[in-house]
Amino acid sequence: MSPHVLILGGTTEARRLAADLAERPGVRVTTSLADRVARPAAVAGEVRTGGFGGPEGLAEWLRAHRVDVLVDATHPFAESITANAARAAAATGVRALVLRRPGWRPGPGDDWRFVSSLEAAAEALPRLGRRVFLSTGRLGLAAFAHLTDLRFVVRSVDPPEPPLPADTRVILARGPFTVPDETHLLRAHRIDVLVTKDSGGGATAAKLTAARELGLPVLVVRRPELPAGVTAVPDVAGVLERLGLSPRCSCAGDTCP
Repeated sequence: MSPHVLILGGTTEARRLAADLAERPGVRVTTSLADRVARPAAVAGEVRTGGFGGPEGLAEWLRAHRVDVLVDATHPFAESITANAARAAAATGVRALVLRRPGWRPGPGDDWRFVSSLEAAAEALPRLGRRVFLSTGRLGLAAFAHLTDLRFVVRSVDPPEPPLPADTRVILARGPFTVPDETHLLRAHRIDVLVTKDSGGGATAAKLTAARELGLPVLVVRRPELPAGVTAVPDVAGVLERLGLSPRCSCAGDTCP
């Protein structure tokens, strides 16, 4: 029987993993999307959307669809989904992996202030600037809604959920973004401080380079801790290795080893 891999998706890494597995004979891959983005990018293999109904619902789905491996490749801040996946895997005995790209690390010239939550970021903001580029996604903006004396620029793929700060300009855009693009945005809106989550990856990292070059402080919200006992890998190659699969050869003809 073909092994069945369930990917909890929504990230670039999830799409790359699905594309790799879908091309392998004898492997069945299903990607589950949380249905939080109106126009998700195309995904190879089978796709389902919507929640499972908590860890019990996910466990039932794993059993009913005879899943052999569960790969949590959700956003690093999808804390509840990751916790539910760990509990469902433990309840069913399904092998589970967490695919988490490495977080960002400050370099020379960076002025980063790490905080534990969006609420902590909101508390620190008034001491750092009046014009804020809020690049934390469309959820959780209520943490900043009480800051009526600050001006915000918010960027997200889909319209953010209220409540929002009173003085907010919303920019709808999907990455990746370039350093010139981010530098232009920061200058055009006369931004004093950047707020971001430690999402990692390159798709949205250009804003950090732009902030460094402009000498702007950055508030970085730390990632939540992973549940105890989960196996985390940093990239698609790591997942394939754990599954006992070799990376697909991208060379051609006589150049292949």
